[in-house]
Amino acid sequence: MNASNSSDDHVADIVFCVLNGVAFVVCLAAAILVFALRLHVKIVYRLSLYQVLAGIAVATAETLEIVFLNYDKSSQVYARLCIAIGFFVLYTQWMKVFFTMWVTFHLFCFAVLHKNLKKLEALYVVTSLLVPALFAIIPLITHTYHDSALGCYINKYNNTVTDEVAEIERLALWDVPAMVILFVVSTAMVAMVIKLTYRVCLRRKSEPITGADQFWKALKQLLPLAAFPIVFFVFVIPGPVRGMYLSTSTTVNESALFTVVVCIAMWGMASGASLIIHISVARLYCKNKRKRPLDVNSNYHTIKHTMDEPVVNVNMSSVTYFSLPEESAA
Repeated sequence: MNASNSSDDHVADIVFCVLNGVAFVVCLAAAILVFALRLHVKIVYRLSLYQVLAGIAVATAETLEIVFLNYDKSSQVYARLCIAIGFFVLYTQWMKVFFTMWVTFHLFCFAVLHKNLKKLEALYVVTSLLVPALFAIIPLITHTYHDSALGCYINKYNNTVTDEVAEIERLALWDVPAMVILFVVSTAMVAMVIKLTYRVCLRRKSEPITGADQFWKALKQLLPLAAFPIVFFVFVIPGPVRGMYLSTSTTVNESALFTVVVCIAMWGMASGASLIIHISVARLYCKNKRKRPLDVNSNYHTIKHTMDEPVVNVNMSSVTYFSLPEESAA
C-alpha cells in the first residue's frame, strides 16, 4: 500500500496498521485467557491457541508496514527491510492457513468420521511451522519481494525480474492455493453440517437418550474450532479474488483494495474474538448452572411416578448407543 505518497494512501496505511494492532491485542488477550484458565490442557483449546498465536504473528508482520510511511524508498536499508517484511508476511499468512486447514481436518474427522486424531497434534504443529517457509523462500530467491499496493509483498513492478515471473509467483504461491484451500474447507464444513443434521433430525428418535446427550456434549466441545474455518472463508476470500482479477486487468480498484486491507486485519481479530466469546459464554453457563436451585417438589413427583411404574426388563444387547471419543482429554 505504499505505491504512492498521496494522502489517501497514507490514511489507508494507517488504518491497515491500526486494525492489525487491534488484532494483535485481541489475539494476545485470547492467548493469555487460555493460559490463565489452564484450558491449554485440552486438545480443543490447544488447537484454538495455535490459531490465535498465528494471528499474533500475522498482525505483527502487517503492523511493521507502518515503518515505511515516510521512509526513503531509494535507500538500501529500505530495500532490505522490505524483503524481510515481505518474507515474514507471506510466511505468517501461510502458517495461519495451515493451522486452519488442520483444524478443519481434525473437526471433520471427529464430527463426521468419529475419529479422534489428537495424536496427530505434533504433525499439525510441525507442518504448519515448516511448510510455509517453502512458500515464502521462493520470492526471496527470485528477488520478487518489493513495494506494492499491499505493502512489501510479491510485486510485478520492479527492476529485477520480468512482470510475468512475479505475477506467476503471486498466483502460484498465494492466490490459487488459497482458493483451493478455501474450496476444500468450505466443502468440509458443508459435509459436517449435512452429517450432523442427518444424525440430529433423522436418527435421534432411534437413539437412546444417553447416546443423544453424549453426542451433544461432544459437539459442544468442538464449538470453538468451528469458528476458525468460517472466519477463514469470510475474511480471506477477497484477497485471492482480487489477485486473480489483477492478473487479467491493469485497472486498480481502490475500494476492492481497501476491502482486502480490512479483511486481512479482521482475519486475526475475528479468530481471537471468537475464542474469547466462547470461553466467556462457557464459563457464564457453568457458573449459572452451579447456582441453579434444586426443585425438590419436581424431583419428588418424578421419583414417585417412577417408583409407581412397573419394572420392565430390557435386553440391553439390542440397544445401540452413539459414542464419540472423549475430546476434552489432554
